This record gives sequence, structure tokens and C-alpha cells, in this order.
Amino acid sequence: MSSRPTELPGLLSHRVPDLGALELLLAVARHGSLGRAAREVGITQPAASSRIRSMERQLGVALVDRSPRGSRLTDAGALVTDWARRIVEAAEAFDAGVQALRGRRDSRLRVAASMTIAEYLLPGWLIALRAERPDTAVSLQAGNSAAVAERLLAGEADLGFVEGLAVPDGLDGAVVAHDRLAVVTAPSHPWARRGRPVDPAELAVTPLVLRERGSGTRQVLDAALAAYGGLARPLLELASTTAVKAAAVSGAGPAVLSELAVAEELASRRLVAVPVDGVPLRRDLRAVWPTGHRPTGPARDLLTLTRARPTG
Repeated sequence: MSSRPTELPGLLSHRVPDLGALELLLAVARHGSLGRAAREVGITQPAASSRIRSMERQLGVALVDRSPRGSRLTDAGALVTDWARRIVEAAEAFDAGVQALRGRRDSRLRVAASMTIAEYLLPGWLIALRAERPDTAVSLQAGNSAAVAERLLAGEADLGFVEGLAVPDGLDGAVVAHDRLAVVTAPSHPWARRGRPVDPAELAVTPLVLRERGSGTRQVLDAALAAYGGLARPLLELASTTAVKAAAVSGAGPAVLSELAVAEELASRRLVAVPVDGVPLRRDLRAVWPTGHRPTGPARDLLTLTRARPTG
């Protein structure tokens, strides 16, 4: 039975000099001078000499003969230099390939966002991103928070933005802004003229104009009124913020929408905000991405920009 020790593949890195040392050896071969080789690679001559000696100890052979007339490769050094040249060329090809992959990744950014964020926050963030990355093509898919999560998990988006109560399953996230929901009506509605706030129980039993299930707005409202029996059957259930606003302005009934979405209508008095007591309607707006896959490239830059431009 052989007593020869087993060589483990993982020990290769301990037997092969690092790329910096191999590049220094190639420079010595080109210049015939340790000093000139050191200047080429950007280190001092004593550091270069120490590095060559360390490589010789690692390999167990002499690589360079040093003399007052310069530095000359030994026969073993010349052979090692030939091998080193192939390794460095392969590393350069590897680096070029990775750069090409990174360039392809950085040439596009796919964003999925819930309606409110897509309409009222992302335009400013994307304008700022374009100033930093003018060559990155950005596509934006807007939908409810559940749809955003589905796109991210299916690999159809690089970064998402949602409005719900928590980070959806399978995703990691970070809070990038805050928002409040407002109960609004047309000026002609009785709630617009009442002298006291609406209480949670009354809000819960009133048919409202609402976003569809799966939207962040609906999730927050469902949770806020759960202790009061939950929401009554909606008066209207619509798939976009714009449609909900239009129904409320027309006098269809009270609606619940983001303050970001109704700021213009409140300022022009096309809608009136109705005070509500005892209902937590503040919510966090989050950037999200698949668990364990932290954003990189343009997605990372966009995430950084959202934090540099706080809202709410």
C-alpha cells in the first residue's frame, strides 16, 4: 500500500505563484534588470527582489541570477517564464471576458414597480440615474406589489419597488421612502362637509372605491381595518391609481389612495381629504430583490440614488 500523500485539488493556489509575481518575472525577462522591472510594475527594487526570492522558495528552484551587470534568468527561470506567459495571457483573456459580461449586464436595467412608486417617485430617480449612466437602457414594468414580486422571482426584473406591509416571500429589501394613505372624496360628498373625523368602524362598513387585491394600498388598508371586521365589499375595484382617482373625482364614492397620488387633486380642490381617527395609514416604500442576490451594476446605483433622494 503506497504511503504517498494524497494531493488535494484545493492546494493548487499554494503551489502556484500569484499573478503579480508572474508579471514581475516576465518584466525581469524583458528588461534584464530587476530595477527596471520593479519600475514597470510599480514597486520598489527591494520589494521586487523580496518577491522574486519568495517565489523561488515557493517553487523550490532558482529563477534569477543577480550580478552588478543586471539580472539574468536561470535555465529554470526561462522555463518558468514561458509557463508564466501562458498563465498571464489566459488571465488577461479571462479579465477581458468578465469585462464584456459586466458591460453587457450594465447596458440594461429592468425595473418593476408598484403603481404609486412608478408614477410619482421613479421618474425622478431614473432621471438622476441617466445622468450617471447615460448608456444604460432602462425598462420599467408597472403593476401591483404582488406582480412586482412575481417578476423578480421569475428573473424578469433586476430591481423592484413595492408598497406593502412587509417584504414579499423570497425577496430581500430596504426601505427607501415613506408614504401615507388618504381617504378622499369629491367636494360634493357628505364626508367632505362633516365636522368630525370618520372613525375606523364607519370606514370599515362603507363601500369604498379601491385598488385590486394584491396592491400595496389594499394590503395596508386591509390590515388597518382587520380589527373592525375588515373592509366592506368595494363600491368599485379598479386596477390603477388613475382609475380610482377619476372615480372619486366624479363623485362615485370615497376612495383610499397614496398622498403622493392625490397631492395635485387636493391642491386644486377636486378632491377633499377626510380625517380618519385611530387607523394607522402610514406605510414604508421598499426596494426589493431576490433573496441572496444583492443588486449590482445599474441596479445598485439606482438603489443608492433612492437613498440619496429621500421622500416622505
